[in-house]
Amino acid sequence: MKLLNILLSALLFSGSALTASAADNIAVKPAETNVPGNEYPKVDTSGRVHFRVHAPESKSIGVDICGKKYDMSKDDAGFWSVVTDSLAPGFHYYFLIADNVRVNDPASYTYFGCCRMASGIEVPEGPEGDYYRPQQVPHGQVRSCTYYSESTGKYRRCMVYTPAEYETSGDKRYPVLYLQHGMGEDETGWSTQGYMQHIMDNLIADGRCVPMLVVMDSGDVQAPFIPRKGKDVNEERALYGSSFYDVIMKDLIPMVDSTFRTVDDRQSRAMAGLSWGGFQTFNTTLNNLDKFSYIGGFSGAIFGLDVKTCYNGVFADASKFNKDVNYMFLGCGTEENMGTEALVNSLRGLGIEVDYYVSQGTAHEWLTWRRCLKEFVPHLFKSDK
Repeated sequence: MKLLNILLSALLFSGSALTASAADNIAVKPAETNVPGNEYPKVDTSGRVHFRVHAPESKSIGVDICGKKYDMSKDDAGFWSVVTDSLAPGFHYYFLIADNVRVNDPASYTYFGCCRMASGIEVPEGPEGDYYRPQQVPHGQVRSCTYYSESTGKYRRCMVYTPAEYETSGDKRYPVLYLQHGMGEDETGWSTQGYMQHIMDNLIADGRCVPMLVVMDSGDVQAPFIPRKGKDVNEERALYGSSFYDVIMKDLIPMVDSTFRTVDDRQSRAMAGLSWGGFQTFNTTLNNLDKFSYIGGFSGAIFGLDVKTCYNGVFADASKFNKDVNYMFLGCGTEENMGTEALVNSLRGLGIEVDYYVSQGTAHEWLTWRRCLKEFVPHLFKSDK
């Protein structure tokens, strides 16, 4: 009951009327990820986040964000506050720590990440981030689709982006990009944390990419990866999310092709994923090149590959691979170490054609993956191979 009172108090008082001066509002503004009506948290022009919570009965309040915990200070009115260090721009998960219990901030929207629902905050970029913001262009739709998976014996949900013209284009059929999230996230990640629909709308409106469907399903990796005791870690890793491979090939693709106006051939089918979704993309596409001809990995969790022998030697004949695969893309951030550059160098050493992109100043985070998507999709479905 005490913890409930703390959360209710935070919800009521963090949304108090704005009282800052006009000058302060220019320098420090409520985060765009706040639940409407809440003043805090705020973000200033240096990327610092200002937290303020009313919890007069609490003995301690803290914030856990970007790998660092901050203790908050309490004033005589029962308000707890703290200002973080400057944070990198982009989306960040965070938690409040109320009397040693990690809880979500009722003043912020929550997102599925970190293997649970988590508070999230957007530290804004400047105009360079307009590509993932809604603009005055035609807007597509993100649909929530329920379907039955024969391979799992369960109903599932996927999210499907359709371009703005889809409703009015008659019998026109569209290519499809299958786009996967990472470990501890789900099928909503790309449309909520990633803003993929705005990226697609803006690129299509600018004529930089062709209109396409984008399908996002759960990779079955919402729970943390915990290898069983006494088992080989690599074998356990191969099992993590392995149910998804039958889902995409036996259930998801057939459902999408029968429900939407798609072009059902490998030349019109692409797949990409971030982090563990990159690993799943490699496992799916490289074992099914009769179904896919475009491949993308964004900070892909693709480790320890012997590129000469992996995936039944798919890279051994570079000439054949380059003919079969219209475009392969690998990207990462400068502030992470996922081994992407080493993998690119190994593939290029065999003569494999692979495009490599590095996001400056970003780590293993959504801003890296938004940038990767922006770089990747303009290359899709334009090949004459």
